[in-house]
Amino acid sequence: MQVNDDIMVLVSCGHHPLSGRERRAERDAKALEIALQHTASPRVVFAGAPECSALRDYLGMGVPEIDVLAQTSEADVSVALASYVHQKSPRLVLCGHRAEQGESSGMVPYLVGKRLNAAVVPDVVDILAQDAESVEVLQALAGGQRRRLHVKLPAVLVASASAAVARQSAFTKARDGVIHSLSVAETEDTELSGWHWQVAKKRAKRVKTVAAASSSRDRFRAATAAPASTGGQILHNPSAEEAANAIIQLLKEKGV
Repeated sequence: MQVNDDIMVLVSCGHHPLSGRERRAERDAKALEIALQHTASPRVVFAGAPECSALRDYLGMGVPEIDVLAQTSEADVSVALASYVHQKSPRLVLCGHRAEQGESSGMVPYLVGKRLNAAVVPDVVDILAQDAESVEVLQALAGGQRRRLHVKLPAVLVASASAAVARQSAFTKARDGVIHSLSVAETEDTELSGWHWQVAKKRAKRVKTVAAASSSRDRFRAATAAPASTGGQILHNPSAEEAANAIIQLLKEKGV
């Protein structure tokens, strides 16, 4: 199966919010799903460690191969991605809005678009039509609204949370897919080396207020809304003994 160089999808290594395990990134998978609706073999590009287990999840969606730009954890992957995209010069680039781990700045689509001299369209739900000069996309707006946009090619499309759910990953396709590890130049992220990382603290919940002129329906909803859950414990890759002790402690607290 020949790879379509006109459509490129940028993917990243996801991060499960509870277990912390590597997985396919949700928005990147949706971007790949949009591409697969229009071509059977888009060019998929990943910048990072070639042994990332999330790569097999993307291959399991049906793509024949993935190009991996080998990068260390100290490298600025946005530079490698922008250079590779500029070298291949695809007509259409799809990606998620931000990574699920690391800096998660959300700047990669815009840095790639700047290097490619392409328009960047956020919150894309689907591609409606495409010709040699332009593409028509459906963009999500606030309140569930949608609008059609005609964008001149080349373009960078950022998948919306409202886009179609990505298909499940098939084991056979994930196993048979090919990972091409490419040696590319690395640019050290000097700012990242000086940062101090720590676990994010839970923010205080904003108290919802209802204006006096609001309808009875709004006041009833504010009064009966379920409060946010408190307590709990997050275990990152626990041993079998630690997990069992946590379960027993929870059962004792619940009086089971």
